[in-house]
Amino acid sequence: MVRPTLLVAAVVLSAPTAAHAGVFKLYGEVHGGGVFGKGTSGDVTTSTVDAAFFEKAPHGMYGALLGGQILFLTGEVQHHQFTDGDRISTWTQFGAGLRFEVPVGNQTADDKKAGKGGYAEIGVGAHFGLGTGQQVMPPLSNDEITDKAFLLQGRLGIGKHLNKVFDVGVALPVSWGYFFKSGSGAVANDLSTHYQGVQAEAMLYLRANLRFL
Repeated sequence: MVRPTLLVAAVVLSAPTAAHAGVFKLYGEVHGGGVFGKGTSGDVTTSTVDAAFFEKAPHGMYGALLGGQILFLTGEVQHHQFTDGDRISTWTQFGAGLRFEVPVGNQTADDKKAGKGGYAEIGVGAHFGLGTGQQVMPPLSNDEITDKAFLLQGRLGIGKHLNKVFDVGVALPVSWGYFFKSGSGAVANDLSTHYQGVQAEAMLYLRANLRFL
């Protein structure tokens, strides 16, 4: 699922004059959009009770992300809530990866000086995630977690630098994960609770950047 994205990222890395990255920055994003997922293998995917997390989750999505970037290396924490207006599920993930940004369109000297202009972005990463089948109140306990997963994710997007601080854009994160059920009664070494799945989000984002170098 993520191999084409890895190939594109390798091409961008081999052409440093086209890609852009600051030396170090912190950034935050707010998200809104939709999610879809499907279990691909495992006993859970045939169950009508304990379905794959992203297959069972409501399709409306909103949330936020906090991250840091050194050159092309990133570390991120993301929290998303999924709702259909009646039920809420949550997913929180922690990970690291690579992010590349390529300018697109014509940019004048004044645009570059003001930090404006269009761009395309490519990201890949590995994450660990925790899901709950319902809204929870911190502090989160293990009994409230219904699913855990190790994820490989690719993200494609296109956006616009509004100025040196704010960006706006659309992004498509797609991931594959190895999941296992958690919570009351679940046993980590019980392979019947393990499953694999794919999921994708289509989202609008607003990003704020704090650049140090």
